[in-house]
Amino acid sequence: MNRARIAISAADRARLAAAHPALMRTDPKSRAITGAIVVLGAALAGYGFWRLDFSLARIGSGLGQLAHFVTLMIPPDPGTQLPLYIHALGETLSIAFLGTLIGAVIALPFGFLAARTVVRNPFIHFLVRRCLDIVRGIDKLIWALIYVTVVGLGPFAGILAIATASIGELGKLFSEAIEALDRKPEEGVLSTGGSKAEAVRFAMLPQVLPVIASQMLYYFESNARQSTIVGIVGAGGLGLHLAEQIRVLEWQKVSFLILMMLVMVAAIDFISSRLRFSIIGKSRMEA
Repeated sequence: MNRARIAISAADRARLAAAHPALMRTDPKSRAITGAIVVLGAALAGYGFWRLDFSLARIGSGLGQLAHFVTLMIPPDPGTQLPLYIHALGETLSIAFLGTLIGAVIALPFGFLAARTVVRNPFIHFLVRRCLDIVRGIDKLIWALIYVTVVGLGPFAGILAIATASIGELGKLFSEAIEALDRKPEEGVLSTGGSKAEAVRFAMLPQVLPVIASQMLYYFESNARQSTIVGIVGAGGLGLHLAEQIRVLEWQKVSFLILMMLVMVAAIDFISSRLRFSIIGKSRMEA
């Protein structure tokens, strides 16, 4: 039976080769180029490992040290600072919520300006796109370092950092969502004598708002994690206390703070996923 199957597959291959000779023919040039790319990639990876002092021995010793730290973290214990940590958790959530909200509100008009279907002027489109790229190209942690220097320590700097980075990221996502919209409602508004602004208000916004709401919920979930990171450089929240406890080697408090972060992220992920599903499902039912 196996021989019969092999014979049938060989016959099928021969028939395909006869019907489509160009597709079945091997190209030595393309094979050589593919092989050269693979060899070059492997050589670059090897050079990078060598240049950056990659060492399996250091990884092994590091894992042993990590296991020792884990034993020091058990059991998680906040000590007498539980109310302070709960307050810091509220700060982290506030930083994520307000930063995402401010960033989304500012990013929405930039999203329309960056969409080719809304702004036909190539100069304006190029300028807005590059501005969003510049803002998005700077990481939230760098923005936090800048704002801590400008406005001082505390959650206000964290809100500004999250909001600034979210403007570039959400602006790009909003523009892509707007460009993917169905143009028929817009054409219908314009054909009845409506202006471009009315087409945006009555044709584009109703279509794109469910997508924007879903993206905002996702970024709120992501920014909740980033709010902890920016707190490490002095922007408030759990990250500030986490950095302090690591410096003084209070590993049980460190593990408790990490546990609080995990619970916060899991709860936000559960709630935001339900809300995103509800928004997308409702919009599809209305469509």
